[in-house]
Amino acid sequence: MNTSTNLFDTLCALLERNDILTSAAEVQGMICGMLGGGMPLECLDWMEPLADFINQGESFSPEVQNAFKKLYDDTCQQLIESDFALSLCLPEDSAPINERGQALLTWVQGFMLGFGLHQADLTGCSDDVKEGLEDFAEIARMDEEMSEDEESEQALFEVMEYIRVTAMLCFNELGKSPEQQQGEPKTVH
Repeated sequence: MNTSTNLFDTLCALLERNDILTSAAEVQGMICGMLGGGMPLECLDWMEPLADFINQGESFSPEVQNAFKKLYDDTCQQLIESDFALSLCLPEDSAPINERGQALLTWVQGFMLGFGLHQADLTGCSDDVKEGLEDFAEIARMDEEMSEDEESEQALFEVMEYIRVTAMLCFNELGKSPEQQQGEPKTVH
């Protein structure tokens, strides 16, 4: 978890230096949502929707592009590993609970946005994916303050784990690895 913690702080500082009004959590959430919604792993134009939604359509500086590319590559690698290795890009465990909770909500909102860009038809989805997406919609609307106690910490941990597992479930069901892409017939539109 330590690497994602440092990554969160590093990316947030980079975004702030570049006057990009979002958080690292939302960026990774969007990436996971796009991949979980069926965007091929080797897709090369994934940065364009990020720029559209978080940078008013302006392209990112080379420094931001490189950081996003690394986040994308790391996230792809975590999603395709068989040991459920996805690590959410969130503040460290010692950060105030409401800061972590808000970052988690932002992550989910980013996921829903990214997912919607690549998956509009949920009829072929499993009940688990449909339920998970409904839960994500509910989670994204939460905004009440949490108290700094053990019960709230446990609840936040359980929601974080549920989100992590649900994101992987979406990817495992709808995402496309290079091997899956090769096995699909090419369609001409």
